[in-house]
Amino acid sequence: MTHQYKAVIFDLGGVVVGSPLHAIRDFEAERGIQDGTVNRHVAGSAPHGAWHRLERGELTMGDDFFAAFDSELGELGHADFSTREMMARIREIGQPRPQMLEAIERLKAAELVVGALTNNWTSDDEGAEDGATNQLRSKALHGRFHAVIESAVVGLRKPDPRIYRLACETLGVELEESVFLDDIGTNLKGARALGMKTIKVDDPDEALRELGGVLSLDLL
Repeated sequence: MTHQYKAVIFDLGGVVVGSPLHAIRDFEAERGIQDGTVNRHVAGSAPHGAWHRLERGELTMGDDFFAAFDSELGELGHADFSTREMMARIREIGQPRPQMLEAIERLKAAELVVGALTNNWTSDDEGAEDGATNQLRSKALHGRFHAVIESAVVGLRKPDPRIYRLACETLGVELEESVFLDDIGTNLKGARALGMKTIKVDDPDEALRELGGVLSLDLL
């Protein structure tokens, strides 16, 4: 029997908008830092590292976070690491992907519930003009979803099981009735362990083809 899914839940960075992982990779290459250093450190510093505290809303994107993350990378031998510059690269790459926006509208037209579940942060370090631009872009993007669950707002971050449950409760669906798209394997593993259908996003078009196959919809 084909399962009847009622909701699709999207990660934002690396799925609906450009990938922070790509920005970090390019930053590492330019600085002569071994590929994957930052992501390995983030994964290995759970749950008390600066990045984890940032995404739980315990730190904001500003001087305190920059100093803390610089210090952590300094302990790994990268004394001149600039967290401020790396995060600026991440902000620049975060443009919406048109095919994802189109797919979201098609899903809603098919009367599916569409949500976003993102590990994110709040900022106290953006200039007025840049901050206003990002705020407007964020509001416009968030308005496309029935609900957006943000780690920095709820104090939980993927792959904590509680944030997946919260997302489904907010959307009014069961875990087993939901399809979740993310670009990070550990986040998908956490969702899958709770009974959610998962799709890994490497290439956006391929991911949407897979999602369309699951739902018997043309999303491209």
